[in-house]
Amino acid sequence: MSKRHAVMIAIGLFASASALAQTETTGQAGPKSATSAGTVPAATNPAHAAAPKAAAPASTAESRSAAALALTHEPIYDEGSAQRIKDAAFSYSGLAVRGGWPTIPADAKFAPGIQGADDDLLRKRLIISGDLAADKPNGGYDQDLAGAVKRFQARHGLAPTGTMTPRTVAAMNVPVQKRIRQLEASLERLQHMNFEFGKRYVVVNIPAAFAEAIENDVVVRRYRVIVGKTEKPSPTLTAQITSVVLNPTWTVPSSIAKTEISAHMRKDPTYLSRMHMEVLDAHDNPIDPHSVDWSGTHTPNFTVRQHNGTFNALGAVKIDMPNPYSVYMHDTNQRNLFNNDYRFDSHGCSRVDNVRDLAAWLLKDQPKWSRAAIDAEIASGQHLEVAMAKRVPVAWIYLTAWMTADQTVQFRNDVYNQDEQLLEATAEEAAFFGHAAAHPLTAHMHVTQ
Repeated sequence: MSKRHAVMIAIGLFASASALAQTETTGQAGPKSATSAGTVPAATNPAHAAAPKAAAPASTAESRSAAALALTHEPIYDEGSAQRIKDAAFSYSGLAVRGGWPTIPADAKFAPGIQGADDDLLRKRLIISGDLAADKPNGGYDQDLAGAVKRFQARHGLAPTGTMTPRTVAAMNVPVQKRIRQLEASLERLQHMNFEFGKRYVVVNIPAAFAEAIENDVVVRRYRVIVGKTEKPSPTLTAQITSVVLNPTWTVPSSIAKTEISAHMRKDPTYLSRMHMEVLDAHDNPIDPHSVDWSGTHTPNFTVRQHNGTFNALGAVKIDMPNPYSVYMHDTNQRNLFNNDYRFDSHGCSRVDNVRDLAAWLLKDQPKWSRAAIDAEIASGQHLEVAMAKRVPVAWIYLTAWMTADQTVQFRNDVYNQDEQLLEATAEEAAFFGHAAAHPLTAHMHVTQ
């Protein structure tokens, strides 16, 4: 049996162990001090920290990235992530042993300053998850309760408003068993990652739809990103950022040319010219668009390329990171989409809010390329590829659950529905090797993977 199978089975065994009934609710495994059930020591309980402030209306790329960075400087992914997720899984298994948390009625009413029939139930729910101090089990919807709701919302990727929205209620009512499965799936994924952490690196967590620039183990930049649609998911990968391209052209993927471009051309023969696109042969020679078969029934034997400019789908910046999936990070000419909470709308690449700021950070060791110089070069309209003097590692990860170094457990929606698929496949694989080990013909062999 492989090491990772043993880890997953151990989590399942601990879920039913009475010893785990004494573990911490925020993810620290181990003995619990003599306090009320569901609380943790003040040093690690998020309920004792200042509640995150609701971000001001984000109307610019700079304000959006500043608000995102203000949430926390703890990385989603670092060298301690796998162990912390394992600790959180043990802890949540202890919650499961104790019965999990109560369900908040969908029709419950909560109003600031007013005592409601379900306020104490909400308090119990938030105490169990460590978002509210255990010594506040009773009372109306006061500042303490609103602060606890904000903490919960921030940990689940919701706007920290302190108001009990339908999405907040839905997140609170996700069973603890599902949260454990999310932690198990996230752990399984990290055990397959082969990422060389550098002094500086970039991480895109797809379910969170955020990118982080990490330096010396601290998040120094955080950006909203738009990642793949559910039908065109962004891949998980590790790569190296090799260059920053200013005023990039866009070579349309053949799949898009075959479907979307062809469909547009059938309806409107002027589409390519209106979109500043040209058709090229295998030698990059221009082809008359009217000579192309736009039926969409075959794989294109041509290339469609969009000129650089304000109309370009990649915007003003492209970040090259060679990988088997031919995806990259880039700007967009539809920046208003970054205001949306639901940011799963690309064909697989990652569009980055405030990407010029990221470009300046990537190139900060090259004095010639200050932010002002980058802006000036973009304003010139000239296409230019700036090679990285020192490549920066980048990882695109799919974590729906993780715990940061400050012991805060975070959850996000499984937008691609990959968690259950992964756990089912892992269970089937473990069962296969288990049966193989017990088979008379292979019982004498040490089965490994």
